[in-house]
Amino acid sequence: MLELLVVLVILALIAGLAAPRVMNLLGGAKTKTARINLEQLSTILDIYRLDMGRYPDADAGLKALLERPDGAPAWNGPYLRKADQLLDPWGRPFSYRHPGEHGAYDLYSLGADKTEGGSGEDADIKSWE
Repeated sequence: MLELLVVLVILALIAGLAAPRVMNLLGGAKTKTARINLEQLSTILDIYRLDMGRYPDADAGLKALLERPDGAPAWNGPYLRKADQLLDPWGRPFSYRHPGEHGAYDLYSLGADKTEGGSGEDADIKSWE
């Protein structure tokens, strides 16, 4: 019985030391996924622009990639398969601004903390950086 208790204590210590490391890796994976998703959305926005002659305006936003905007006869979508492709890994919609302050458009996620700035998993992921 004592040996079993010692083994359980050792396992608990190992888990206590390994858990923070695993959580850091998970957070880094979400940030990398957000960057990849943002790059894919940027490419899809370029395809939209080729079809329509312009990027979606601020009123239509990224939903123009899923649903035909009013007065868009050249729309050749949907450009995305599912609406959840417009969400960042933390489950919030990517932010889109057109015209952008840093280019033709600004596409970004505020990271895990939902606020501007931050570092690590809380860092903003932006199309212009």
